[in-house]
Amino acid sequence: MPEAVETMDGWYCLHDLRTIDWTSWKLATSDERQAAIHEFQQLLEKWEQVEQNRNGSHALYTIVGQKADFLLMLLRPTLEELNQIETEFNKSKLAEFTKPAYSYVSVVELSKYRPSKDGEDPEQKPETQARLKPTLPKWQYICFYPMDKRRQGDDNWYMLPFEDRGKLMYEHSKTGRKYAGKIRQIITGSMGLDDWEWGVTLFAHDSLEIKKLVYEMRFDEVSARYGEFGAFYVGSILTPEQVPSFLQI
Repeated sequence: MPEAVETMDGWYCLHDLRTIDWTSWKLATSDERQAAIHEFQQLLEKWEQVEQNRNGSHALYTIVGQKADFLLMLLRPTLEELNQIETEFNKSKLAEFTKPAYSYVSVVELSKYRPSKDGEDPEQKPETQARLKPTLPKWQYICFYPMDKRRQGDDNWYMLPFEDRGKLMYEHSKTGRKYAGKIRQIITGSMGLDDWEWGVTLFAHDSLEIKKLVYEMRFDEVSARYGEFGAFYVGSILTPEQVPSFLQI
């Protein structure tokens, strides 16, 4: 039987995508809208303090297209804390004017396909901990999508020997490293947590770099033969200062 790869797991992650009920928002009074915006900005300030204390991280982006209006990406050490934040937002005034579009629950994940060269446990290295418990970059663009590894006939990822999977993933990672400084990638595992097996979140300064990376990776065997992909969500950063103008009527 093929050997399962060990994973290093970090903070839990929630991608919370919402649409705004603009009709109801327009019908609200100016005071109601201002109160909702102010309360939401206070939540963002609270989350920013958590991020400064290195107890979690968050990112807020508008989404282009009809799938959603905005995305909240949240990282916390436990599922309970993640659920607490979700509930806190759901109780807010702004949430009364939103509808769930999509959500994804996962955990930041790194795979141990390649042994450590110095014999040290890679999970204990500071650089590994920084990747498992990251501060989300506030870059201009974001792209999120879920994915699976294919299990069809001869193209069954889970029947491949451990060494073959490791080699394919190494070749795949070399493509990604070509975009260092242009793309920041965060992989989250979700087996047993959500409907897909992994979530991929890409941050970029230039949206075309996202397109180029995803296209080039399509030619890696691990994607061409074994990749199954869900919906893509793409958008631009929404800073706390931009929230009032985004919601302005």
